[in-house]
Amino acid sequence: MASGEIRRITDRRGDCRSPCYQGSMYTITEEAPWRQITFVETDGRTVNEFGVGGASAIYSCKLDGSFVQRLTYNLSSDYDPVIMPDGRLVFASWQRSGWHHGPLGRITLLGINTDGIDFAPFCGEVGRRIKQMPCVTTRGLAVFVEADSVAWDGAGQLSCVSLRRPLHSYRSITRADEGLFHSPSPLPDGRILVSRRPADGSAPHAVCSLDPETKRLEVVLEEAGCHWLQAKVVAPREEPDGRSSVLTPEDPLGKFYCLDVYQTDLKDPKWMPRGCVKKVRVVEGVPRGPGDPSTPASVPQLAARRILGETSLAADGSFNIEVPANLPIQLQLLDDKGMALRSCGWIWTRNHAAQGCIGCHEDPELTPINRVADAVAADSVPLHPPVERRQSVDFRRDVMPMIAKKCAGCHAADGSPPRLDGGSTGAEGVYAALLAREEASGAGPRWKYVYPGQARTSPLVWHLVGANTSRPWDGPAARQPVKPIPADKAPALSAEEMDLLVRWIDLGARWQSD
Repeated sequence: MASGEIRRITDRRGDCRSPCYQGSMYTITEEAPWRQITFVETDGRTVNEFGVGGASAIYSCKLDGSFVQRLTYNLSSDYDPVIMPDGRLVFASWQRSGWHHGPLGRITLLGINTDGIDFAPFCGEVGRRIKQMPCVTTRGLAVFVEADSVAWDGAGQLSCVSLRRPLHSYRSITRADEGLFHSPSPLPDGRILVSRRPADGSAPHAVCSLDPETKRLEVVLEEAGCHWLQAKVVAPREEPDGRSSVLTPEDPLGKFYCLDVYQTDLKDPKWMPRGCVKKVRVVEGVPRGPGDPSTPASVPQLAARRILGETSLAADGSFNIEVPANLPIQLQLLDDKGMALRSCGWIWTRNHAAQGCIGCHEDPELTPINRVADAVAADSVPLHPPVERRQSVDFRRDVMPMIAKKCAGCHAADGSPPRLDGGSTGAEGVYAALLAREEASGAGPRWKYVYPGQARTSPLVWHLVGANTSRPWDGPAARQPVKPIPADKAPALSAEEMDLLVRWIDLGARWQSD
């Protein structure tokens, strides 16, 4: 900035934006540390899980543009990276691995090391559905914009958490009647610069200063007919802590380990007693390309998935696996029927890195018991088959022939709903019927027969096994009645057929697997 010269740093095929400086990076193989920047890239080769635009990821490179590394591997979009004083990054992440937050998913804040490992929830599932545009103040606050729906400009209300305890310090800063806010950035005295406009759109954004503690707001810059956004002060700042890295680019594999899957955030520990988890399934998420095959228009899709493998738990509830690095992965805990009890969002490990957790959705502030877990003391279980051997299940190829053979007779035009003989609509009609939704009183739409990604809460599965397989943490689903197959009707599915159906649902109930 002193010279006023513009120097190109990146030379990438995609759009690169939102750069920010990192701290110094160290490795044991380099003679000296180096400095890096972080940036966001949308390369146009993949689209997000909803299929409405390009998927973006966070990258880093040296100040001369060399040593480019991709840091995040979410199937939707990661953006708005900001460096924290401890050298980690906080960023906005669009999460849509399941239907827990509706068809659009949610946008949350995650933290990550500057080499792309040790990512973790930053502020938890509190506040509104969308959290983005974080900034870190000199008073130790992370201030961000949040909303329940996306405005045309992404504006919303301001909230914050403390950097000391981000998971337990959430609070709102502004109210709806105070307008909508956009792109906060820190000032040296602990205040922030932020753009604000009336919620009704009657005036454009003006730049304001705001004290997150006293909530005093002053207009700094405004002009009729002009939106002023993304204001930043040009001033010295404290250099963030440096970070070391163990990544080895030549190693195509990484590791995941868990100390005890029975350490959870469930309200009652008895809901998931020891011994109920039989295996861990490791699932690969397949990025969606711009030209992916179409699906029945009435049925929104989750991302395609392939199974890397399954492994049993150690006696103490731990596991330790070796998987391909730099790959979106979902872990599923399976019960004795092969149904997923709990699943995580998209996670990944990097080259030669070991990514670990204490439990399954455990309290992230928890300190583990001081012992070596059984699985960690043993060799990692290799789960990295070649691509052609990774299993997938789709409706057209695998499920429809089974339905035509076992179900269509009783579910024809004059039979019990849903209609599964195809009629004039063929397999597409059967698929749409199975994934139909209905309004549930006070709870919004719910799946009538198949809940994509959750076989245990799917009424179709209840019908076939003659019992509600939901778990206590599944809320209203656990109290729904069951309509079993009448004893005088067609024979039930074989064990192999039932396993196929459950896997199809738990892998997202896709029309087409890839």
